[in-house]
Amino acid sequence: MWFFPFILALVVLVGLHLWWRAKFAAQSARSAAELDNCQRRQLQAALEMEAQQKVLFDSMLEGVLLLDRHRKISLVNRAFKNLFGLKAEQRGQTMVEALRLPELEELLRRVEAEQQVLDYEFKLPDLNERWLQVNAAGITNTAGEREGTILVFRDLTRLKQLERQREEFVANVSHELRTPLSLIKGYVETLLDGARVNSEVAERFLKIIERNANRLDLLIQDLLTISALESGQLKLDLQPVNLRALVEKVFSQLQTKAETKNTQLVNDLPELTISGDGNRLEQVFTNLVDNAIKYGRVAGIITVGEKKLADGRLEIFVRDDGPGMPPEALGRVFERFYRVDKARSRDQGGTGLGLSIVKHLVQAHDGGVRAESELGHGTTFFLTLPARAP
Repeated sequence: MWFFPFILALVVLVGLHLWWRAKFAAQSARSAAELDNCQRRQLQAALEMEAQQKVLFDSMLEGVLLLDRHRKISLVNRAFKNLFGLKAEQRGQTMVEALRLPELEELLRRVEAEQQVLDYEFKLPDLNERWLQVNAAGITNTAGEREGTILVFRDLTRLKQLERQREEFVANVSHELRTPLSLIKGYVETLLDGARVNSEVAERFLKIIERNANRLDLLIQDLLTISALESGQLKLDLQPVNLRALVEKVFSQLQTKAETKNTQLVNDLPELTISGDGNRLEQVFTNLVDNAIKYGRVAGIITVGEKKLADGRLEIFVRDDGPGMPPEALGRVFERFYRVDKARSRDQGGTGLGLSIVKHLVQAHDGGVRAESELGHGTTFFLTLPARAP
């Protein structure tokens, strides 16, 4: 009798075993699937994070260089490659092999000795006078062992140029102000010491004082104009401007000065009407034509003409047949206080700011300016302006 209950119990146990086995297999399958999905999600998240980090890394304005413990390149970003003009893959090379800059070798030695070096500046050995600033620090693990070095590069070239321009500007302004002030002070002291009793001498001295006072006034006005232009405070009053009529007006104002040198003024402009600030454009052409009269040859010809460029812009030129300028002057002629012939320019009463004002005024009209010249064959100034309808 016990056999049948035993068989029944055994069948029940086997059934339960098979049921639990099937359930366990299904659970295991679900767990494996969930684990696989989890691993896939983790992998996808890791890949997305890596992509985001790479985008962030490459979007930095500073160049970043990561070295391993053997001073070999592990990672660089796009800004670093652009900074040094690198094209090929540098990973695995030493920094000295990739860049060949002994200044950085010295920097690495300092970082290894001091752990961190900030605001390290050096100049790249190229013709563009580029300056870089580097902040470097060692990377260590939890045990304090060195794992590598990170270096962050910043381009200081623009700041250095602005600093040099500021220093030159202060020095030039001081010099330009000191010269007429010294003359005015000297002649006033001479008059006070008794020269005023001689009417002929007094009149001559007073004329010199007046000329230098006018020069000071002109210099201050030009400085104020330059300041307003560079700060963006000068607003243009855009109106329809007839360029031919404007140049004729400039010629009539400078005709007496041109006649003293027997200079011929030629207006080859057709009837052109553009949108611009008439007063500021008159200032541009007055400066260019006045310079051409001052520094051109006696009995020379000054021509104002135009041509349309392929992109639809308008190019106006002011050409003289004077002695011209040396090639090294063409790149600097629009700088503040730059003079090709310093002594002659001051004798002519120039402030050295006229062409800089011309450049800024033309740029304010969304245009550009350049100069071409050859020694002995005159100089031509080109003004490129948008051919905007009035």
